[in-house]
Amino acid sequence: MARYLGPQCRLCRAEGVKLFLKGERCNTGKCPIKKRRGKPGKGPRARMKKLSDYGIQLREKQKVKRIYNMLEKQFKLTFFKAERLKGITGENLIILLERRLDNIVYRMHFASSRNQARQLVSHGLVKINGRRVNIASFIVKEGDEIELKEKAKKMTFVKESLKEYSRSGVSPWLEVDPDKVWGRVTTIPRRNDITDLQDINEQLIVELYSK
Repeated sequence: MARYLGPQCRLCRAEGVKLFLKGERCNTGKCPIKKRRGKPGKGPRARMKKLSDYGIQLREKQKVKRIYNMLEKQFKLTFFKAERLKGITGENLIILLERRLDNIVYRMHFASSRNQARQLVSHGLVKINGRRVNIASFIVKEGDEIELKEKAKKMTFVKESLKEYSRSGVSPWLEVDPDKVWGRVTTIPRRNDITDLQDINEQLIVELYSK
């Protein structure tokens, strides 16, 4: 599957906020956002130009797309799927993104970033209900159990990532046993449960795609 291979910090600079594309490493002093580095591209005056309504909507979409490490076609297909579901389209979109397998692996602290979680999935190192699944965009359901293969449980970066569980815990809709490197989706998340995306205005994305 195609994916972005360029410098990740450049994406954070483009949006002007931390997207945590490198996980906890983004909290180090090397982060370009902490250093107040400007946006990439043209000169400072061009970058400070006031955005139009379309520009604001586009930036919000780009921000969410980059947080979940997706390319345009896949993100748009997820939006259309959210549009067909009952309820508020914007909230459906965020919830579908949260239910992606690569995101679940990241949320359970089996990986330190979504990109790292996607590698675990694509290499066939993740099991759902005892069966190997290597599709990062797989949508988990309530009650699904996620576990890493024995080979993956011994990996150094997995052990390091699980240390974050003891520091910050896990989302309220997930259950994790760090010793077994096992987790379960206890319920489908609600929009309010996704606390690190409270600054995201998903309605702007709906407006963009409705044009």
